[in-house]
Amino acid sequence: MPGLGETTAMLRRLRSASPLFSEGHGALTATEAFGPNPGQLTMLSYAPEGLSPRAPLVVVLHGCAQTAEAYAANAGWLALADRFGFAVLAPQQSSANNPNRCFNWFSPADVRRGEGEAASIASMAAHMIQAHDLDAERVFVTGLSAGGAMTATMLATYPDLFAAGAVIAGLPHGVARNVQEAMRVMGRADGRSASALGALIHERQDGAAPPRLSIWHGDADFTVNGDNGHDLAQQWSAVHGLPSAPHRVEPRPFGTRSTWRSPSGEALIELNVVRGLGHGAPLSTKAEGDVGKVAPYMLEAGISSSLEIARFWKIDTEVSLESGDRPAATRVALDAPQHESAAHPYPETASLGQGVMQAISHVPAGVQDTIAKALRAAGLLK
Repeated sequence: MPGLGETTAMLRRLRSASPLFSEGHGALTATEAFGPNPGQLTMLSYAPEGLSPRAPLVVVLHGCAQTAEAYAANAGWLALADRFGFAVLAPQQSSANNPNRCFNWFSPADVRRGEGEAASIASMAAHMIQAHDLDAERVFVTGLSAGGAMTATMLATYPDLFAAGAVIAGLPHGVARNVQEAMRVMGRADGRSASALGALIHERQDGAAPPRLSIWHGDADFTVNGDNGHDLAQQWSAVHGLPSAPHRVEPRPFGTRSTWRSPSGEALIELNVVRGLGHGAPLSTKAEGDVGKVAPYMLEAGISSSLEIARFWKIDTEVSLESGDRPAATRVALDAPQHESAAHPYPETASLGQGVMQAISHVPAGVQDTIAKALRAAGLLK
C-alpha cells in the first residue's frame, strides 16, 4: 500500500502535469453570482441550445488534479447532454482549497449540510434549476475518485435534492475525517458492517427518500482499494433498508454487476466491478454511439460508465433539441449483452501490441507514448 508521502508526491507530480488535463469541450460557462458559496468553489455549466423546459440536471465532480471541464468532456457528459437533452453542472475545485485540487470529502467542515463545499455545490444546483427551468425531480450527481467520494457526501447530505447518483472509484461517506484517515481508507477499505456504515448517513437523511446509486470500481485499482466500492454498496443497502447481500450477481462481459432491488423490482443500487481496470472511469470509445476520450484516469475498458449511468438514471432517451442543428445520434442498446461483448476490453483477436496498450491504459500519457513507440519499433503495433 502506498504511504502518505508516496501518494502526496504522486499527486504533486500530477498537478505539475496539469496540461494533460486541460483539454475540454470549450463550452462551459462560468457563473460568479449563484448564491451562498462557503466552500469557495467555481461554478461552470453547460446547457445545450434549445434545451427543453423541465430537462434533467447532471452534476459532475472531477477527480484530483483534473479540471472540471476536462472531466465533463472526456467522460462524455457534454456529448450526452446534447444527445439526451440535459444540463451539466461542473463545480471546479481550486488549489487554494486543496493543493491537489481534490474535493475535500474527508473534511468535516466541507461535508455537512449547509456548510463548506457541499453547500456550495447544492447552491450551484439550485441556481441551475431556477436559471434554466430544469426538473427539480431529476437532478443527478456523479464523480470520479475524490469527486466520487464527494458524490457520496452530496447524496448523504442532500437526499432531497438528488434523485440518484453514481460513484466511480470513490469511497463511502463519512469514513475519514482528515488526510491521514483518507489515505488509510484509500489503501485499505474501512470494513465496518453495513449497519455501521449506514449509520454514518441515517442521521443526515432529514426524512427524504434515499437516492438510487450506481457504483463503478476497477478490480485492479491500487489507488482507491476496490473494497471501497463494496463498502459503499453496503452503506447504501443499509440506508435503503435492504439486505446486505445483493438480489442478483450477474456476470457481464466487462466483469460483474450486483444489484439490490426494491420490493417492486426497481434497481436501487448497482455495483459494477470492471475486470482489469485501474484507477479511473471506464470508457468505450471505439464503437458507434460511444462518447468520451481516453486521458489520464479516463480509461478505455470496452464499457462506457457514463452511458450505463445514464441508463440507470433513466435519462438515456434521444431528444431533438429545438435548435435543429444537431443530427440525431443512433441510440445504443445499453443493457444488451451483445453491445458489451462486441467491445470486450480484451478481445481474443486483438494484436499483442494493442493488448499491451489496453492493459496500460491507466498509466500517464507520457509513459504510454514511450511504450507505444517501442512496440511500433518492434512491429507489434501499427
